[in-house]
Amino acid sequence: MSMDFENKLKEGVELLNENKYKESLDIAKELQEQEPDEADAYRLEAMVMQKQNQWENSEEALDNAIECDDTKSNLYNLRGFARLNQEKLDEAEEDFKKAIEIDDSAAAHRNLVLHKIMNNDTNEGLTYLLQRIKEDPQDIENWILMGDLMQRAGQGDKAKSYYEQAQKMDPENEYVKKQIENLENN
Repeated sequence: MSMDFENKLKEGVELLNENKYKESLDIAKELQEQEPDEADAYRLEAMVMQKQNQWENSEEALDNAIECDDTKSNLYNLRGFARLNQEKLDEAEEDFKKAIEIDDSAAAHRNLVLHKIMNNDTNEGLTYLLQRIKEDPQDIENWILMGDLMQRAGQGDKAKSYYEQAQKMDPENEYVKKQIENLENN
């Protein structure tokens, strides 16, 4: 990967983060022409598509990315998320498990919990998430997700305790502050 490619890719990601989707997509397409065997060019396109809820297009771009490099967990995790949003639950689960197999991806573990919940295996999802918290108590995202799940289940006090644990880990986390505030005001 040339320096020019890396700089262009970085610019594309920055534009994506600024919600400048057309410009970011233009860079993704340019990078694909420049380096057709570089997975990151397709990953950028897939991320743009996901921001716009274009799940099929995202999945297609990720198929191309995985064809270029089948060793990156984030590609499988992103494709699994695109498939999850298309309710291709079995294929999504395969992708999340593949991402976990590659490098124990924390994001894929969280998405696997979402998969279980979407598949009406809520108890299994909660059990899995509790196990993840026990194995890696420093991963704030697991605490937040557990708080979200408890809140959805109408368990406000339990939700608050998970959010408070997350807040101890990251006192400046705006999402956590807002959730605690909402629970206190209801």
